[in-house]
Parts: sequence; structure tokens; C-alpha cells
Amino acid sequence: MASKLFVKTGDTVKVITGEDKGTTGKVQSVNPETGRIVVEKVNMVKKHQKPRGQGMPGGIIEKEAPIDASNVMLVCPKCGKATRVGYKYLDGEAKPSRRKVRVCKQKNCGATFDK
Repeated sequence: MASKLFVKTGDTVKVITGEDKGTTGKVQSVNPETGRIVVEKVNMVKKHQKPRGQGMPGGIIEKEAPIDASNVMLVCPKCGKATRVGYKYLDGEAKPSRRKVRVCKQKNCGATFDK
């Protein structure tokens, strides 16, 4: 796959399908090669871990598992709704100085996600 994703680490997203549908959380990591992301407190799995010395006790550990990026939508910081993502160029007309930013596609919003 190895395509560019519409989400970045630190974005707030809402899960739109699956077991955790409706849950909102921050993106912890993004893997563009597989098209999967890790969202805090979403898709929690239990891992049975063996003790590995004094610093690493054993037991059952709960952690987040990756979900597909297509199962989430970005939450707009301005209107607070889950939205699709559009792209727009800023800063001048010459190609080297142009900057591509992500924008909200909600009607009458158009807020940018990138600073």
C-alpha cells in the first residue's frame, strides 16, 4: 500500500465503524505502509507477558491494537464534528513557497487542521 494517509500523529479522530464505533481519541502512531493507525483507548487487546527480569514483571497487559485508517474520521477543531478531509494550498503562487494543508469539508466551516 505505502500511500500517504489523511491522519497524522496527535490528531483527534472518531471511530465510525467496528466494535468501538462512536469513540473519540488521539492518534498515537501511524503506519502508512499497512494503512493502519493506533488510537488511544480504542481496540484494546490483552497480552499475556512472561516476566523478563526484575524491571519487567509478567502478567496480563492491556494495550491498544492498530485499526485501519479508513475506519476513522478526523474531528474538526472549529466545529467539533467528524469530517472528511480536503486539501488546499497556502502561501503564495510560486511552487517552492506553496504549502499544502488539510481542511474541514463541513458546510460553512473550512477550518485547517495543520498549523
